[in-house]
Amino acid sequence: MRAPPPRDLTPLRRLWTYVRPYRALLATGVTCTLIGSGLNLIFPRLFGHLIDASFLRVGSTDTAPLDAMVLRLLGVFALAATFAATQSYLLARVGVSVVADVRRALFTHLLTLSPAFFETRRTGELTSRLTADAATLQTVSSNAVAQLLSQTVALIGALILLFLTSARLSLLTLAIIPIVLGTAFTVGARVRAISRDVQDRVADANAHAEEALAGVRTVQSFTAEPTETRRYAHGVHAALNAALHRARLNATLAGTMSFLTFGSLALVLWYGGRLVLNGDLTPGTLVSFLFYAVTVGGSVGALTGLYTQVMEALGASARIFDLLDEPPTLPESPTPTPLNHPAGHLRFEHVTFAYPGHAPTLHDLTLDVPAGHIIAIVGPSGAGKSTLVSLVPRFHDPTSGRVTLDGTDLRHHTLRDLRAHIGLVPQDTLLFSGTVRDNLRYGRPDATDTDIHAAARAANAHDFITALPDGYDTPVGERGIKLSGGQRQRLAIARALLKDPRVLILDEATSALDSESEHLVQTALARLMTGRTTLVIAHRLSTIRHAHRIIVLNAGRIAEHGTHTELLAQGGLYAELHARQFLQGQHETPHSAP
Repeated sequence: MRAPPPRDLTPLRRLWTYVRPYRALLATGVTCTLIGSGLNLIFPRLFGHLIDASFLRVGSTDTAPLDAMVLRLLGVFALAATFAATQSYLLARVGVSVVADVRRALFTHLLTLSPAFFETRRTGELTSRLTADAATLQTVSSNAVAQLLSQTVALIGALILLFLTSARLSLLTLAIIPIVLGTAFTVGARVRAISRDVQDRVADANAHAEEALAGVRTVQSFTAEPTETRRYAHGVHAALNAALHRARLNATLAGTMSFLTFGSLALVLWYGGRLVLNGDLTPGTLVSFLFYAVTVGGSVGALTGLYTQVMEALGASARIFDLLDEPPTLPESPTPTPLNHPAGHLRFEHVTFAYPGHAPTLHDLTLDVPAGHIIAIVGPSGAGKSTLVSLVPRFHDPTSGRVTLDGTDLRHHTLRDLRAHIGLVPQDTLLFSGTVRDNLRYGRPDATDTDIHAAARAANAHDFITALPDGYDTPVGERGIKLSGGQRQRLAIARALLKDPRVLILDEATSALDSESEHLVQTALARLMTGRTTLVIAHRLSTIRHAHRIIVLNAGRIAEHGTHTELLAQGGLYAELHARQFLQGQHETPHSAP
């Protein structure tokens, strides 16, 4: 994803759509900022009068003018502080609210994208967009607008008051401003480019860390900790070098701006001192002028810094909107067909499917799955089994042909309606951080405790759940790490039972279990499959003998089909796979001790 050219402000204009709901708060905050800026322009003049009241009345015992001037100053300071505090809170509220809305919108959109999108994106990169890039928008969505207005008001007001105070000193001050602006914009452009590079390199490092932490067991089992450490260290080092480059440029900019600012003040003070000695200025007028000169310099510096911040936010917003503009690869019908109580009759009609940039995985495949039937799908690795069943919940759409449910093309239903009637029990069960109860309710949030317990009993899970430290309220850990494989599978079955789907997909749900766990899971699966249309991807052929029909896939085509007995009698690929597993089982059976 490439950021647009720096001068393309389209992402910032789009950002306004997220700011718009808070425009009343923003307007109030901006108003407070403008009033505060105006008050800040008053106090230098009052301060100058205070100086003159002190110097010009030396020897006088009448302090009334001095006292009155101090009270006015304190009043101005109090008002300015009140408006500053109000605008700070209001604009911060706008900023954090906009960032929260952007994160919600981006996360919601990401969840609508098909698995094909996530096959080409790293999770760490996406989480970086949700966190670091979204946070960068906070400044431009709140403070940037207010700062732009306040600093502009301060700059214009201070310039006018400079000329009203002393035209000769003003000309000297303004002669230095082009030098300051030229330096700031030249170095600022470099800072902007390096900032984008820093953000990209941090995202890369986060992606490496995400992969390693998500697969920490694999990393540790292969003793690949040094490899992953080197990969992450390389990414961090690249981000560090870019950040140091940015720091050097920022330091150069800060040092140069500091020298130019204080150097110009020294020149102004020198020339102003000469005017005071000549009687052309009073000391108080010179002090007021210096305050206005500092205001002009501060406003110029703030505006150049604001420019850099806006450019950084521009890059971040461009990356976020690139993701938000990612089109769904699974379009939905504008006039969808309602799906209320499907019978569950599935049919694959001349289905061909190919992943982008690859040869077809499925070739002109036709398969009829009557409602309530159990269809087992077997075949060698790479035959297309998982691809075939992934078409049912529309994780992918056929390249050609169609899949129907009760005679209606799946694409004519909304994804939400379709998937509400489909249950999936995969080989590697994913549980979410939370309690057992939270995970069981995942597909049916309104389920009662009675429903949950009934589903757990049917899945042979109730006994082990109640034996946990807090029963159904026991945290399962990230990805269910605190539970065994068999326990996770039984929770997945209970979760599917609670959802009560009409179509069920079992993707090698028992292939990684020991014998005892497999027996418990198989018993639970038998209850789950009762009365439901079921597609079973089977690794162990002994578990599918009672399927209504077995489909043997080979290289994306149906090589054989029939019952277990019929396929064994044919002596084809199924019989060969069965014989191979039978022999393997004999070799793996432990011998009894002598």
